Amino acid sequence: MNDKKVGNYRWTICALLFFATTVNYLDRQVLSLLKPHLEEIFGWSNSDYANIASVFQFVYAISMLFAGRIIDKLGTKKGYAWAIIIWSVGAVIHAFAIPIGQSISTVLGFMGIGVASVSIVGFMVARAVLGFGEAGNFPAAIKATAEYFPKKERSFATGFFNGGTNIGAVLAPLSVPFIAAKWGWEAAFLFIGAIGFLWLIFWYKYYDKPEDQKRLSAEEFAYIQADEAESPVKEEKADKVSWFKLLTYRQTWSFAVGKFMTDGVWWFFLFWLPAYLKDQYGMVDTQIMLPLAVLYSMTMVGSIGGGWFPMYFIKKGYEPYDGRMKAMLMIAVIPLVVLAAQPLGHISFWMPVLLIGVGASAHQAWSANLFTTVSDMFPKKAIGSVVGIGGMLGGLGGVVMTKLGGGLFDYYKALGHIETGYTIMFTICAVAYLVAWVMMKALVPKYKVITDL
Repeated sequence: MNDKKVGNYRWTICALLFFATTVNYLDRQVLSLLKPHLEEIFGWSNSDYANIASVFQFVYAISMLFAGRIIDKLGTKKGYAWAIIIWSVGAVIHAFAIPIGQSISTVLGFMGIGVASVSIVGFMVARAVLGFGEAGNFPAAIKATAEYFPKKERSFATGFFNGGTNIGAVLAPLSVPFIAAKWGWEAAFLFIGAIGFLWLIFWYKYYDKPEDQKRLSAEEFAYIQADEAESPVKEEKADKVSWFKLLTYRQTWSFAVGKFMTDGVWWFFLFWLPAYLKDQYGMVDTQIMLPLAVLYSMTMVGSIGGGWFPMYFIKKGYEPYDGRMKAMLMIAVIPLVVLAAQPLGHISFWMPVLLIGVGASAHQAWSANLFTTVSDMFPKKAIGSVVGIGGMLGGLGGVVMTKLGGGLFDYYKALGHIETGYTIMFTICAVAYLVAWVMMKALVPKYKVITDL
């Protein structure tokens, strides 16, 4: 079937997921872009910033476990809506971090508990709310993709909406420094945070489950449901699936290990690259706009191309998981170019920017396929929960990378050569994917669909 006969409303849904993911990454990146400016205002060390960023990652990680369950329970439409409402509120209240910190400090003072820094406490609270809400994005988006796309198109659709992470990452450095310079750092959080509320209008207007979607043709609905028609396993009702039951499957652990080993790399790039450009090249405020925009523009190639890549092997007769794993092995080799970022950095700051851009692009290709391994092997009713479990491990991996980076940078900064800290972190980023692939392959050597849930 081709799209002309079948219809293409499913791609309208994918566009909604794309824009939500764009907003998601816009909101989470504002703090990292303002970090060089805020650390001068509030006197933060790298470890202070790492602690603030880690609160977001830790709450995000824990919330991912429950977000998947909540999405499965509420359904995609309501679950996604609540997620973006909460994270948009969290994004906006960053602008009020100081009064929030002062209020908490006062309350704790009455209890005899001292607070070291009002600014750190205030930003931690805002990051916690943001992390709680943002945890719902990917479980909801993956579930929506499974509802609206047949298996053969899911990695491409996932790659497409996951491209929103790249667009968000590109738009943030092009807008946040400018807004902050013109109207102040508080305005950057307010303006960017409010965008999510606009998305809700379109979400409620255009999204319904496929069986309830009046804009979906009968032919396209049949096309979407083709996998179910061919599958011997029927999902008559969305029974509750126990987390403990899911943890007994090696397939769950394969996804979770892949997330733990590699999500931290993306978090590191997202949260520390503005600081890197300042620490090694003295670039601040609007000076970082173009390099970061170029770097994250490169990642769009990986996000969309990576989703398409395994289709080449699937069309040759590979099972979806086997074709995906073959593609992911090739993708895992690409980040090794990041090893050259520091040795070639003396030539120009563009050398590490471009090399890290290649590595970050490979991450997006990897991520699109990693997410899709879940819908390859699990029934729809369990997808949100499995993605949540993996997301929790991915968030914890991000906490490890952020805390490690903050400690290393303060240590080597005190010694007078902070570049050594970045060299160590870039090395970890470069090899993480190959290690993750080996561990995933060891856990699930061959394609096996879960049929007993």
